Amino acid sequence: MGFTFTVLQVIPEIETGGAERSTVEIARAVIAAGGRALIATRGGRLADEIVDAGGKVFPMPVHSKNPAAIWANRGRLLSLIREEGVDIVHVRSRAPAWSALWAARAAGKPLVATYHGAYRAANPLKRFYNSAMVRADIVIANSEYTAAAIRAGYKLEARRLKVIPRGADLMRFDPAGVSQARIDALTRAWGIGGGDSAFRLLLPARLTAWKGQAPAIEAVAKLAASGQALDLQVALAGSAQGRDEYAAALQRRIETRGVGDMVHLVGDCADMPAAIAWADAVLCPSTRPEAFGRVAIEAGAMGKPVIASDHGGARETIVDRDTGLLTPPGDVEALAEAIASLMAMSRAERGAMGARGRARVQRLYSSEAMCRATLEAYRELAA
Repeated sequence: MGFTFTVLQVIPEIETGGAERSTVEIARAVIAAGGRALIATRGGRLADEIVDAGGKVFPMPVHSKNPAAIWANRGRLLSLIREEGVDIVHVRSRAPAWSALWAARAAGKPLVATYHGAYRAANPLKRFYNSAMVRADIVIANSEYTAAAIRAGYKLEARRLKVIPRGADLMRFDPAGVSQARIDALTRAWGIGGGDSAFRLLLPARLTAWKGQAPAIEAVAKLAASGQALDLQVALAGSAQGRDEYAAALQRRIETRGVGDMVHLVGDCADMPAAIAWADAVLCPSTRPEAFGRVAIEAGAMGKPVIASDHGGARETIVDRDTGLLTPPGDVEALAEAIASLMAMSRAERGAMGARGRARVQRLYSSEAMCRATLEAYRELAA
C-alpha cells in the first residue's frame, strides 16, 4: 500500500538520544514508503542523516519554553504546514507541543504526539503545560510503563492511546556485522587494557546522576575489596553534556575507591555497536525509572546480557534471569552480586542468555516494527 503523505515531525533538537533517533528512523520509513519527511527543529548532528535520506530540515526555535516564542512558533509551523502541503503533524516533546497543536488545528490537520518519557507534574500549572501532549488525535506511548503514567494523569479515550515501543536497528546492531578491527580501534581509543581474560562491562549513558554511574563504581569497589574483580574492566561511555562537575566527581570517586585501573570514563561513543560488542555484559543501573530504555534493547540485539534496575521500561524489555538480571534501584550490594553472578557464568552460559535476548528483541523491539506501527497510525488518521 502506497504512502503518499507529507509528515512533519516537530522536535526541540536532533542532537542525540532515543527521541531523536526515532525521528530519523520514522523519516526514513516515510520516505521509503513513498511519502515526504519534514523536520522542524532547532537543529543538531542528526540533521545531515535526515537530509541524506531525502528529508527536509526546517530550523526554528521550537526548543524554547518562552510563551512568546511558543506562540510565534505556532505561526511558523502553520506557514510551513500550508507551504509544504503537510498532511500529518507529529510532535515529540512538550516544549513545542502547544505550538504544534495550535498550528495543526488552524490548518485542519491531524496531530500525533509521542511520549518519550513519563512526565512528572509537581503542580497544576505543570500538569496543564504537559496536557498539550494528550490533546493530540493519537497519543503514542513508548512503553506500557509510559502508557500507565499517561492514564494515571489524564482521562484519555482508549482508541487515542497507542503503545508503540522504541525499536533497535537490527541491521546496525547485529553482532555479525561488527568486525574485530572496529572493536580493536575502540579499545585503543579508550586506552583500556586487561587482555582477553578480562570481564568487560559497558555502561552507556550520558553523564548524569540518575543514570547510575555512581552506584556502578561503588559496586565495582565492593567487588574489588572482596577480591572478586581483579580482571574486571568497566567503560562508562557517555558525554557530560556540560555536566563537567559531575564528571569530575565521578573521576574523584573512581580514584578514592581505588578502582582507577578498572573503571574508565571514556567519553561519548560514536560506534555503539562496537562498544557493545566489546563488552561481555551491559549495565543500565538507573536510579529513576527509564520510560523505555533503548540501551537494553540495543544490547539485547547484540546478544549481550543486561543488568538493569528493576523499574520502568526495563521490566518490559528484560526478562529477569532469562535475558538479563534486574536489581533494586540504587542497591549497590545487589548490583555487585549481579555482576559477580555473570562473571561466574561460563562464556557459553552468557552467550545463551544473550541469544535469548536477541531473539526477544527481534520478535518485539525492532525499529522496523516501530516504523510499521507508526506509519499505520498515520494512515489511520489520514483516512
